[in-house]
Amino acid sequence: MDIRFDNKHVMITGAAQGIGREIASMMAQSGAMLWLCDIDHEGLLVTKEHCLAHSPGSNIQIEVVDVTDREAIKRFVAQAGDIDVLVHVAGGVCGQRGRPIEEITEEDWRRIFAVNSDAMFWFIQSVVPGMKRKNYGRIVTISSMAGLGVSLTGIQAYAASKAAQIALTRQLAHELGPFGITVNSVAPGFVRSNPTTEKQWQAYGEQGQQQLVQRIALRRTGQASDIAPSVLFLASDYSAWTTGQTLLVDGGK
Repeated sequence: MDIRFDNKHVMITGAAQGIGREIASMMAQSGAMLWLCDIDHEGLLVTKEHCLAHSPGSNIQIEVVDVTDREAIKRFVAQAGDIDVLVHVAGGVCGQRGRPIEEITEEDWRRIFAVNSDAMFWFIQSVVPGMKRKNYGRIVTISSMAGLGVSLTGIQAYAASKAAQIALTRQLAHELGPFGITVNSVAPGFVRSNPTTEKQWQAYGEQGQQQLVQRIALRRTGQASDIAPSVLFLASDYSAWTTGQTLLVDGGK
């Protein structure tokens, strides 16, 4: 199976590190014209250099975008023009840690929803008009196994916002299907791909790390390179009759 994205305009959010960077690199190697955004400008520069090192001559545009800013999202999409593929990776825990429910403030709760489910909605809303004009589009979001079960972080808003992403994936698949647009999600298991997940891994301690790995069928944690191929498949025409699905990529549970 040779997955190619020649002449396809691909937008990737959260591209400055980890899973987003790996997806960008694989997309560049597959011929895509890339529009990459993140709040981390230095990270975006590293991603661009990484992509060009593996795929010299690739067409890559980068832009600093705060995904909680709806107007900034609209400006970025307008700058890019009609997009064929949207891969929404941006999101996370916003530096929070697991705490009892009675300690969670309104700001804590809303901040995580803003960067996860809200940002996903605003990006999809912005790219859909162009996709409808083409009667073609591929939308892939990165959710989490936390949205299907229990979050290892213990952060209530993270689990709830990831579940919202998964529900929105199903809902939009039905709304956008008549326009040739598919909407799918990849839900990673525990992936050590950025400073946040590495900090979480270290916090478990040696015993906790061993217990976590023993619960995984393949007996190892994930890497960004374990997630990106699933995204490319769902973004390609090989998945033309696959929509509304959430693919759990977690090493087996």
